Formats: sequence, structure tokens, C-alpha cells
Amino acid sequence: MSSEHNMSPAVSTVLADLEAGRTPDRVTLRDAVRLLLSDLAKRAPGRAVEVRVPPYGAIQCCAGPRHTRGTPPNVVEMAPTTWILLATGRLSWAAAVADGRVTTSGIRADISGFLPI
Repeated sequence: MSSEHNMSPAVSTVLADLEAGRTPDRVTLRDAVRLLLSDLAKRAPGRAVEVRVPPYGAIQCCAGPRHTRGTPPNVVEMAPTTWILLATGRLSWAAAVADGRVTTSGIRADISGFLPI
């Protein structure tokens, strides 16, 4: 789990921008999204769920049946800033799903057990 003192500079910068009401720089936001997606893939190895954070990245993670063709049955999708907030514990999974900030499909699409990273 990340804490303030060991968080990457990109993630820290994006969080500071969001907390100050500023729009994060696209390159920094992209780097933070990809870093946290990579951390999720390491924390939840597997290929049963696809986590999409357009336009910056998508990974497959979580143990279970592997998906190889077409649209995966278990998909989680959200905006980049939502992903940053979820992955760092600034937003709860339940609130993000209830608000429609996260869309899910499939019986394995609940990744809340791996958050925050």
C-alpha cells in the first residue's frame, strides 16, 4: 500500500493538483495512471479482469479464467482522475460505483479488495 512518503513523484503531483482544484498535466497524469495500473497488475496477478483507464492504459489482472478473444467478460473502466483517487485511497470503490464514476461488467469485476494500492 502506498503512503505519502513513498509515493511516486507523478502520483504526488497529480494528487496535489487535484486537491488544489487544478487540472493535472496530461503527461504527468498518464505516467501516474500507468504506474498505478502496473502496481495493480503486480498486486493482483492474472488475466480474468480487464481494467481500462482511457486514454492512458489498460491491464489484465486478477486470478480466474483467462480471456483471449473479443470483449472480456469482466471489465472495469473509469476516468484517469477517478483511477488515481481510487488507487490512492482518496475515493472508495463503493462511492465510485454508486456515483457512476466506475463502470463494471462481469462477476469478477469488483477489484475493491486490491484498493488502495
